[in-house]
Amino acid sequence: MGLWAYSAKPLLDDGKLPDENRFTKVVLAEKLNEPLEMAILPDERVLLVERHGDVRLYSPTTKQLKTIATIPVSTKYKDKEGHETEAEDGLLGVNIDPNFAKNHWVYLYYSPAGDEQKNILTRYELRGDELVLSSKKVLLDVVTQREQCCHTGGSIDWDRDGNLYLSTGDNTSPRATLYAPIDERPDRGPWDAQKSSANTNDLRGKILRIHPEPDGTYTIPEGNLFPKGTPKTRPEIYTMGHRNPYRISVDKRTGFVYWGDVGPDAGTDSVGVGPTAEDEYNQAKKPGNFGWPYFVGDNKAYNDLDFSTNKSGAKFDPAHPVNNSPNNTGLQSLPPAMPALIAYTAAETKKFPLMGSGGRSAMAGPTYYKDDFNGAKRPFPDYYNGKVFMYEWMRDMILAVNFDSKGDMTNMERFLPNMPFSHPIDMAFGPNGDLYVLEYGTGWFLKNDDSRLVKIEFNAGNRKPMVQIASSQKAGAVPLKVNLSSTGTKDFDGDAMTYQWKIFSRTGSGPTAGQPTVLTEPNPTFTFQKPGQYKAILTVTDAHGLSDSREVDIMAGNQPPVVTLNVQKGNKSFYFPGEPIAYQVNVTDKEDGSLANGRIAARQVLVRANYQDEASAQNTSEAASGHKFSEATYLGTGKILMDKSDCKACHFTDKKSVGPSFIDVAKRYKSDANAVASLSNKIIKGGGGVWGDAIMTAHPQLSSPDAGEIVKYILTLSDKKIASPTLPTQGIYTPEKDKQGDLVLQASYKDRGANGLPAQTNEQAVVLRNPLVAMGTSNVQSKGITLFKMGTQPYPLVIVMAAGTHVQFNKLDLTGIRTMEFAVAVPKAQLSAVGGRIEIRADSPTGQLLGQTDDIVPSESKDSADMFKPSMAKVTIKPITGQHDVYFVFQNEKAGKAPLFVPVTVQFSN
Repeated sequence: MGLWAYSAKPLLDDGKLPDENRFTKVVLAEKLNEPLEMAILPDERVLLVERHGDVRLYSPTTKQLKTIATIPVSTKYKDKEGHETEAEDGLLGVNIDPNFAKNHWVYLYYSPAGDEQKNILTRYELRGDELVLSSKKVLLDVVTQREQCCHTGGSIDWDRDGNLYLSTGDNTSPRATLYAPIDERPDRGPWDAQKSSANTNDLRGKILRIHPEPDGTYTIPEGNLFPKGTPKTRPEIYTMGHRNPYRISVDKRTGFVYWGDVGPDAGTDSVGVGPTAEDEYNQAKKPGNFGWPYFVGDNKAYNDLDFSTNKSGAKFDPAHPVNNSPNNTGLQSLPPAMPALIAYTAAETKKFPLMGSGGRSAMAGPTYYKDDFNGAKRPFPDYYNGKVFMYEWMRDMILAVNFDSKGDMTNMERFLPNMPFSHPIDMAFGPNGDLYVLEYGTGWFLKNDDSRLVKIEFNAGNRKPMVQIASSQKAGAVPLKVNLSSTGTKDFDGDAMTYQWKIFSRTGSGPTAGQPTVLTEPNPTFTFQKPGQYKAILTVTDAHGLSDSREVDIMAGNQPPVVTLNVQKGNKSFYFPGEPIAYQVNVTDKEDGSLANGRIAARQVLVRANYQDEASAQNTSEAASGHKFSEATYLGTGKILMDKSDCKACHFTDKKSVGPSFIDVAKRYKSDANAVASLSNKIIKGGGGVWGDAIMTAHPQLSSPDAGEIVKYILTLSDKKIASPTLPTQGIYTPEKDKQGDLVLQASYKDRGANGLPAQTNEQAVVLRNPLVAMGTSNVQSKGITLFKMGTQPYPLVIVMAAGTHVQFNKLDLTGIRTMEFAVAVPKAQLSAVGGRIEIRADSPTGQLLGQTDDIVPSESKDSADMFKPSMAKVTIKPITGQHDVYFVFQNEKAGKAPLFVPVTVQFSN
């Protein structure tokens, strides 16, 4: 597909999409310890479970989350050698009985502690805020193996007839193959999903449907996949052929079951083995077989691979799947395989471009019906009536999926695309109409700081004002005159607003003794006469009486220092490796004195030089708290790429998670000359076997160069980080030749405090750009320029779609610049590019012509790998001094409407 043809525009309903500003995300609790599932009680209390066994209850009255019970659970597996490793087992699922208001029954699914290898479905009584452990009833045992991880399922839901649905995973290790785990060799049962998912006589890899009875037993409802009494089958099975249906949801109106099935790890198709891995969103209108481990996605078939000889057999037949595994205790002839509702790979999927790219963990949430919330305080808008909410754990997205009267999907769209989430792992509507979301947090097997219980409220009526607050100064000597501002405050409903400022001292009295000072102007001015620490609180009220407040702290009596750092000569925009830069730092402080008069010693001023990526450099001029800099260390392209990927879901820099720490990886491969190539290949294609049985998920959306940059960054972590040495307040700094990124010179001074007030710190940073500049970082692009983001590269590519177009860089110092060298790709086969030339102009697209390239022509190579291999074009420019807006104008009078080329970078040189 051509780069210019891609579009990810979602399909929308004909109805009006609700204003996203009417939705509010409210954090109820945070820093949870691996929360997995929740149930909303009739009184809006929230019952949730954490994997290590804690049952917790949130009260909307006290606004507190407390642990009400701890269930002894198994969270590790032990291999035959006795080695213990973290598994996915534990306290996995929770739900309440449909008649909870009368019977107070709670159902838990978990891996009980002890030597018996099984998961159990249990029932308890919740008496007030107490989970009565003595009331335990075991309804169902699911026999498992605990020799190898993974895949537990564990989600519980109900239909309108009081039938309980329970999801179970295939309980099979994915760590010996990226494709279908069908290892039939002796003693390899933990690596063969045919024993479970494809086994009609086993409860794993299934969605079960049972009818719990009051005495703690269950009966089998009519209409499951296998009639009761069918030889070699379990009557509890409703659907089979699942890998890890981690979160399920039953539509109470239609009875349809929805779930996300987390797929395998292969990054590419493999001849004789099987297809690229896909995650699935599924819908069961009736019982059925959904194909795993023989098929994935829309019934893409695996080959019948013999693991003992590594010989490939025929592809499995979705119309007639057969389970001949020696680990199978059920029927050999299986029901036909059902295709997925939505299937997507790690790379962008043409059929479902809305899914994007990246890591994969599909999960299914509730169906919303407006009639279920008659009389609710905050029902969702009618627009969402009948829509199913599905979500992506790894990609932090929620989808609203629409179906017709037959249950066939008609369209899907992002729900609240601008609202951030931290790996949503469960969703449920509460009686008041709010959507509760349980966020697991960033890393596997960890108590994450960003793990939260939140609710999303919809306000259909009057909304309170959104308040913005600012002050012209937050600290200074007395008398301190401050301009207070409410600029940016708005009422989404257009109501008139009234303003009230209250100015307190931090101890509660006003600046003039006694009561606070009250001001009623939107943007008042106030002068603080006495030293002290103060708080200014702005309350804005709309015409209907709804209000909101914000506050700002102000310190009067200690003037912050003034720090200046000047580059004394040379280019003010760029540094050039190996060429000295003369600089000088000046510091003055009203109370302390200055560097110039000697009352401030040079040793009290911190001066450093660091290298970092351009985006981070833009933030380094903000003052840091204390006498230190904001961390202005060079991050590099690899760090940017890694931060934008899903790497940190399984790895941390300095501690083990699912996979090894990055530091451990760096130490292991530090002396391996082939590490970049081999690890890049593993990142893209997936793999395992080096760190025990941990496996690397495939990332086919990453290009080989991008994966290489990530590896290069990780390998730097083997060396202990050394803080940049301090520099004198005046001197020469010579940029290092092997550094990348922008050079940041920083100076900081922390004063001594005054009038009993805390010290103030100020700093200044001068950012000099790396002379190699990506065209995608241009400030302005004219019509006819397409920016294309490929994979997780840090900056987009500039695609010149027509002649006479340009990109603009603001205020570049061209003093001393003698040449510019462009890297330009002319992908004739893929882009039908015709080439052209680049003009360099100052101050406008038709301004002074400083130079131009010769014609850059398409490559004649037939090799697709060379399509984007850049050509180099060097230009000597006319001498010019000072700062100018620089325009790169792309020309080809013979191009017509054809694309020209892809200018990638420009190298400024003196």
